[in-house]
Amino acid sequence: MHLLNTIISKLIPYLPKSLTYQFAKRYVAGTSKESVFKTVEKLNLQGYLVTVDILGEHTNSISESKKITNQYIDLYEEIDRKKLKCNISLKPSHIGADINTNIYKKNITKVISIADKTNNFLRIDMESSKYTDLTIETFKELRIRTKNVGTVFQAYLHRTYDDITKLGIKDLNFRLCKGIYIESDSIAINNRTKINKNYLKILKYAFQNKVYIGIATHDTQLLKLIYELIDKLKPSNDMFEFQTLYGVPMHNWNKQHLQNGYKVRIYVPYGQDWYKYSIRRLKENPNMAGYIIKNLFSK
Repeated sequence: MHLLNTIISKLIPYLPKSLTYQFAKRYVAGTSKESVFKTVEKLNLQGYLVTVDILGEHTNSISESKKITNQYIDLYEEIDRKKLKCNISLKPSHIGADINTNIYKKNITKVISIADKTNNFLRIDMESSKYTDLTIETFKELRIRTKNVGTVFQAYLHRTYDDITKLGIKDLNFRLCKGIYIESDSIAINNRTKINKNYLKILKYAFQNKVYIGIATHDTQLLKLIYELIDKLKPSNDMFEFQTLYGVPMHNWNKQHLQNGYKVRIYVPYGQDWYKYSIRRLKENPNMAGYIIKNLFSK
């Protein structure tokens, strides 16, 4: 099956772009700021919190990194004007991390400044293991000046639990996901059961130490175990939220979370880079290919 998905993933880039978008549009809130805010407003009315993410990564020019930084600043101002229950997530490589560290840190400082000014929040996303140290370093530097910043940790990395405990619990706020990048066995756990076990270990640490955590998973078996952990440890509802990606069919679970008095946040990506983003994701995780084909032909 993995071999078949790999073959399919190599063929998908040759499909008409319009056909590929029939799949992608379910998971992307359009290409413009106007389209994404319509989606945010709709989700807010349904009781959901939202995080907006501009699609794109691996920016390789200073001028482009500045342009993207200004787009994030504009988003914060618009969110503030519209009084939406929405914050922002960004990838370090999107605003200059691939160019040099100074450019990246200068840009993210501008973004966190507007987040503070509008009393909002910035989530620094975690990319492949190449960026782990830089992402953690940035979070440590920014949380000295503000509480309006958090980051992401991936349960499949061997190092993650130690990384989190070394940070200490003061003003620690992180999103916990499994991880989607293909990493070697020396870096990552490549077994679903073992990843879930590590996920629960990290989650237990957050609950016991009253650390704010975004519980990000679409694994229904893992969600059942998470519910058991919540029932056992009884963390405050104000110290965690469930998170899911826009378009992923988690409606029943999300409604159940809301009915239990738990916060639910939907991650909503948008932007002109939807096609390149989709193709990159396929190259990094060929197992997505079979799911994509299934969605295309079911339509």
